[in-house]
Amino acid sequence: MSALALVYAGCHLMTASAADIDQSLLTQGQQVATASDCQACHTAPGSKTAFSGGYAIASPMGAIYSTNITPDVVTGIGHYTEAQFSDAVRHGVRADGAQLYPAMPYTSYRMMTDSDLHALYYYFMHGVKPVDQKNTPTALAFPFSIRFSMKIWNLLYADHKDYQTDPQKSAEWNRGNYLVNGLAHCDTCHTPRGFMMNEVSSQPLAGAPLGSWYAPNITSDKISGIGGWSDDEIVQYLKTGRVAGKNQAAGGMAEAVEHSLQYLPDSDLHAIATYLKQTPPIRTEGETQAAYSYGSTAVNVDNEVRGKAPYNARNSVISGAALFSGNCASCHQPDGAGSQNQAYPSLFHNTATGMIHPQNLIATILYGVQRTTNGHEVLMPGFGSTSSYVDHLTDQQVADISNYVLHNFGNPSVTVQAGDVAWVRKGGHPPALVSLQPYMVPAIAVVLVIVILLIIGLRLRRNRRH
Repeated sequence: MSALALVYAGCHLMTASAADIDQSLLTQGQQVATASDCQACHTAPGSKTAFSGGYAIASPMGAIYSTNITPDVVTGIGHYTEAQFSDAVRHGVRADGAQLYPAMPYTSYRMMTDSDLHALYYYFMHGVKPVDQKNTPTALAFPFSIRFSMKIWNLLYADHKDYQTDPQKSAEWNRGNYLVNGLAHCDTCHTPRGFMMNEVSSQPLAGAPLGSWYAPNITSDKISGIGGWSDDEIVQYLKTGRVAGKNQAAGGMAEAVEHSLQYLPDSDLHAIATYLKQTPPIRTEGETQAAYSYGSTAVNVDNEVRGKAPYNARNSVISGAALFSGNCASCHQPDGAGSQNQAYPSLFHNTATGMIHPQNLIATILYGVQRTTNGHEVLMPGFGSTSSYVDHLTDQQVADISNYVLHNFGNPSVTVQAGDVAWVRKGGHPPALVSLQPYMVPAIAVVLVIVILLIIGLRLRRNRRH
């Protein structure tokens, strides 16, 4: 079994004796589940039972709760046939016929081969412990609460074509395509969304807002994407969540590294790197320099704040420099260079501080960073919560720190306002479709009234003729 078996401690074979179990198929299914990152979404934070559901997946429409996918017959998927399992995984249709929301990335899992689908089903039925845990119902606002509407959305935007290899490409490229756009579903986060929350097919992997965070451009473009990264750097990032002088994984990417990517074989990680480095380059509008190329140690905050206020001054920590010195410099160093081993990363040559989108810098300050790879925990506290052991910073204070970091260590053309921080704290700017939601019910009511009046008018006209 792979190293991931340690994560699933306590799981055992249920519906068949050990002698009857196909260990090869079980291992394949576990590897598919790992590559597909099933555990991250289907295990609630702090839960001791893997795949038992209850994780609140943030979406622009509201929280979508993941379901129990253990083989429990009553509350899980123990009653699913393999055909029903396939419909749920590939097409977003539950066994009872109800539609799933694409927070379950069936639009990417559509590429899953029959062999992998069969192995995944076998693994969940024979290699996962059944857990009797009721599902938390998802309750979105009207009209998003109408699951039937997903049938129309699927007809318009979901591609259900079977995966086929490209004979003109190498086996490594084809494997990378299968992982990036299929099992690992990188496309669901890194591809921009249109008005109807559909992936914009003309901008694959070109970067997109993701709640409070921003999933960056990962095309082969050398300025906006990862064209300037070496294959080994990409592999290291996927395996550990960080590459000195480039980037560190936080938010949803940290979850993907922690629960999935670090457990993939190096051959798969190299396949992902090969595929990404051969994608069509897409330049992000307004970017003229690679995000990780900004900054230096030219500034030392100690020189800016020492002796600037009397020793007995009160409420003197008000400038961006003073706030940075008091809250950040002890770990990231007064010159922004980070710790020697880069456990506390440099703030220059850092994608989070060099992007034209400052969401990741703001979100990192507000929510911190949590990930564990190879048994080593990375933890940066969040300054946005009153329950954190560090100072709770206001929107203006976070903006002031962000601007100090950006203008001294990162992209100096980017400026953060307190309002920007407020939106990140709320979960990001809502897309246009969600912004229109409060007006949908009145609009529908008006349309119904107009239709009723038209019907009444037509009947009156007919009566007059007779």
